[in-house]
Amino acid sequence: MTAGRSSAREAVALVADDFVPFPDPPPGGPGTGSCGHGASGADGPLGWPGYGAARERAARRTGESESVVCGTASVRGTRAVLIAFEFGFLGGSLGERTGDRLEAAYTYAREHRLPVVPLVATGGSRMQEGMLALTQLQRVARQSALTREAGLPQVAVLRDPTTGGGWATLGAGADVALALPDAQIGFAGSRVRPPGADPAAYTAAAQVAAGAADAVVPPAELADVLGLWLRLLTGGTPDVPCAPAPVPAALGRTELPRTGWEAVRRARAAGRPRAGAYLDAYFGGRRLAVSGDRCGGVDPEGMLCGFGVHEGRTVAYAAQTGAATRPAGYRTASRLIRLADRLGIPVLTLVDTPGAANDAEAERQGAGAAIAELFGVVATARTPLTTLVIGEGGSGGALALAAPGRTWATPDSYFSVIAPESATAILKRPAAEAGATAEQLRIRPQDLAELGVIRITRAP
Repeated sequence: MTAGRSSAREAVALVADDFVPFPDPPPGGPGTGSCGHGASGADGPLGWPGYGAARERAARRTGESESVVCGTASVRGTRAVLIAFEFGFLGGSLGERTGDRLEAAYTYAREHRLPVVPLVATGGSRMQEGMLALTQLQRVARQSALTREAGLPQVAVLRDPTTGGGWATLGAGADVALALPDAQIGFAGSRVRPPGADPAAYTAAAQVAAGAADAVVPPAELADVLGLWLRLLTGGTPDVPCAPAPVPAALGRTELPRTGWEAVRRARAAGRPRAGAYLDAYFGGRRLAVSGDRCGGVDPEGMLCGFGVHEGRTVAYAAQTGAATRPAGYRTASRLIRLADRLGIPVLTLVDTPGAANDAEAERQGAGAAIAELFGVVATARTPLTTLVIGEGGSGGALALAAPGRTWATPDSYFSVIAPESATAILKRPAAEAGATAEQLRIRPQDLAELGVIRITRAP
C-alpha cells in the first residue's frame, strides 16, 4: 500500500497480524435513537432517486456492503478493535448502517477491554440519508466518550482523505492521531472549501504543525509505531492505584552549589544535561511523543510530552526543555496528564524553564489560562506524579508542572519565586546586586530542601 488512497482491507493488512471481522449488526441498536431506516426502501430513508443502485454499484466495486469494516486484530502483539473505512464505498461516508457498525464495534471494545483503532478515510456524512446520516456523528461521539470513560485508549490512523464529521469525531477525537504522508486532512473536503483556500492547510503535515495530529508516519513504519502506541497506552491500570514513577538519577554535577548565584549559573550552563538527555537515559529510546494542544498550537522548543517504557512499565512524561514555555506547551502537558490519569499511567515531569513566555503573542494565546489549566490538572490528577527539577525553576511557569509533595531537584538546579535579576529590578537595586538577591531568595537545592519544598536527587 502507498501513502495515497487504499481500500479498507489494504489498510487493515498494513497494520494487522490477523483480522477477524464482526458480523453485520442488526439495524438500529437499542437506545441509540436510530430507527433502522437505513434498510427500508430501495433508495433509503429519504427515497433519494438512484441511491439503492449507487449502493449496489459500490458493493460490487469494493466487495463491501458498507463504508466501514470492523473487527478484532492483533497489532504487533496487542489485540485491538479495528474500524477501517472503505472510501470506495460512497466516499467512505457515514450513514445509519455505518453508525450501527461503529456502535457495535465500540460496544465490543468496552465489553472485552480492548483499545480502538479507527483507520479513517471518509468524505463525511452521507447526503442521500440527510439528517439521519448527520446525527450518526452524535451516536459515534457518544460511543467514543463511553469508551474514553471506560479507560480504553483510542489511536486513530488518518488516511487519505480524512474530512468532515469522520475527522471531527473518530480522527480528531482520538487520544493519539497518526497521519499517513500526503493524506488530505481537514473538516472541509476539497469540493466545499472557500475559493482560493490554501490546499497546504489541509494536509497531514499542516495538521501536525497545528497541533491537531501527533505525527506523520510512513506506511512502512505504521504497524511498528501503532503497535508500540497500543502497548504503551494499554500498560496502565485504570481505577487501580499505581506506583509512582521512579525519580531519575541526576546526570550533571553532583556537588551542591556554594551560593545562590552559583546555583543560577550552573542551571543556565550551556553544557548541562537537558530534557532530551534525561528522557533518553530514563527510557532507553523506548518512547513516543504526543504533539500539540488540539487547539491549534504546538511548543516543540519548550515542552516534550509522550509515553515511554521504564523498568518494564509505561510512564508518561511532560518535560520542559530549558526554554520559556509557551501556552501551547502548557496545554499539551495538560492533555498528556489527563490522558495518563484516565488510563492509570504514572507521570514524570521534568522542570527546566526560566519561566512562562511573556511576550505579546503568548498573552494573545492565553498564557494565564493555559497555566491555570495545568495547575488544576496537576492538582486533581488521581494518578501519581513525580517531578524532577533539572535546571531552572522559574516562578509559576515552572511550578505549574511540579507535583505537590513529590518534587526532587538535581544539584545543578534552582527553584525561585522570581528570577534574581527580576527581583533586583523590582527592588530598585543595582543590577550588580543580583547575586546578593539570589542569596536572599534561598534558591539553592539545599535551601529548598531545608524549606521542605523539594528533595535532592544525585547521580547513582
